[in-house]
Parts: sequence; structure tokens; C-alpha cells
Amino acid sequence: METIAAISDYYERGGEVGRLRAGRGRLEFLRTQEVLRRLLPPAPARVLDVGGGAGAHARWLAADGHQVRLVDPMPLHVQHAGAIDGVDAVLGDARRLAEPDAAYQATLLLGPLYHLPDRRDRVTALREAARVTAPGGIVAAATISRYAGLYDTLVRGRYIEPEVRRITDEEVVTGVHHPFDQDLFTLAYFHHPDEIVDEFAEAGLTRASRYALEGGAWLFADRDGWLEGDERTAALLDALRSVEQEPSLFGISSHLLTVSVVR
Repeated sequence: METIAAISDYYERGGEVGRLRAGRGRLEFLRTQEVLRRLLPPAPARVLDVGGGAGAHARWLAADGHQVRLVDPMPLHVQHAGAIDGVDAVLGDARRLAEPDAAYQATLLLGPLYHLPDRRDRVTALREAARVTAPGGIVAAATISRYAGLYDTLVRGRYIEPEVRRITDEEVVTGVHHPFDQDLFTLAYFHHPDEIVDEFAEAGLTRASRYALEGGAWLFADRDGWLEGDERTAALLDALRSVEQEPSLFGISSHLLTVSVVR
């Protein structure tokens, strides 16, 4: 219950509603969108957006012609997402989806795995995603890099603060992010790039492919103008696409997207 309360308190502040529209969040959004557009079945596909927040991705999915159902545990997020044309939004838990077997052609978990520190819960959420996805459909899950907190606190100058350094050093070892103030995010789990493939496999999702979303560009793109003009932004996206599946660079990316076809 403590875990749920800490995460709920963070999201009830409403910061997630507009996070993907500006700064680093915009780069995460653009790269998630372009990778998914390459991998999703042609529209109209039935897409389940699990932990879809306020509907940032559900909005463009619906605009692309997909049939979108969003599931999220936060009433505030469901309220916002439910107001988007073409999006059906309901309350729910990634570990216990109230959805029939093989009902969707794509199931997305673009947030839930961040907030499940227990591996068993993460595997359960992935199993549920596989269960509700028809054979031949895809399951795609986003994870935060084990090293994102370290680079984030260095870039923001907070690593020199003793308590920030303590929790940051600890999460590099354990993956569990235990913040003491909400400027440092909320309780979360940061994956080593290799362990998500093992979790997919344990859930019955084999031959998983990983995509580094922001690469190292999340450390500078919003400050150096790479997201302010069509030409510069297009060049940045081209560059990131060229190295998105280079394993030696996975750890520097803030987020990975892992995808598997349900068999």
C-alpha cells in the first residue's frame, strides 16, 4: 500500500498530463511514436494502451485510425484520456487486466514496468499483455535505463548533494529508485538493458527486440535546440534511428522499447 500511495501522490500532481509535450519528454514521445509506427499492424488495429497515462500516445494512435482502449490506475489520467476522440479509457491494473484473451493486435506497456519494483509483478504484467494479444500481434514495453538517474542528477547538478548521491549510487546497483523528494521522480524500477529480455522470455515472449529511444541525446537535445526546428529535429531522429539497435549504446539511453511478436 505504501508503494501505491507514493506513486499515486506523484501522479496526482498532474505533471504527467503534459510531460511528453516539452523538453526531454518531447524526444521520448517522438522516438516512441516513430518506432511504434514502424512496428504496429496497419490501421485499424485493436490497440490496448496499458498504463497509458493521460493519453499522449493514445491520441495519435486513434488519429492514425487504430481502435484504442486505454487502461490506467489513476482516475485523473483516465479522465483526461477519456476526453480524446476515439479513445476508450478505463481504470485498471497492468497485472490484472479485465480484458478477454487474444482481443488485441497490439498491447503497449509504456509506463507500468517503471513502477513495479518486484520482478514477479513485472513478469505478471507482461504475461497479461501476452494473454490479451492475438497471435501475430505485438507486445511493446518501455523501460527506464538503470543509469538514467545517474546521468540525470549529473546533468542537473544534484549529484553533489549527499542524499541525492546516496540514492543514485544505490539504484545503479539495485535498480530500485527510492527518491526523498518528488523532483527526483517517484518510486520506480530502472532496468539493466539485458534483464528486460529475460523478463519477456519468462512471460513467454521470445525473440524480443530492443530499441534505444533517445540514445545519449536526451542529455542535451532540449538545451541545444535540436527539438525546436523541423530540419534539426528530423536530423536528430535520423541519427538516433541509425544506432537504435546497437547494444553497446543501450545503457546511455534514458528509455528502451522492447518488442516481441506473440506466438
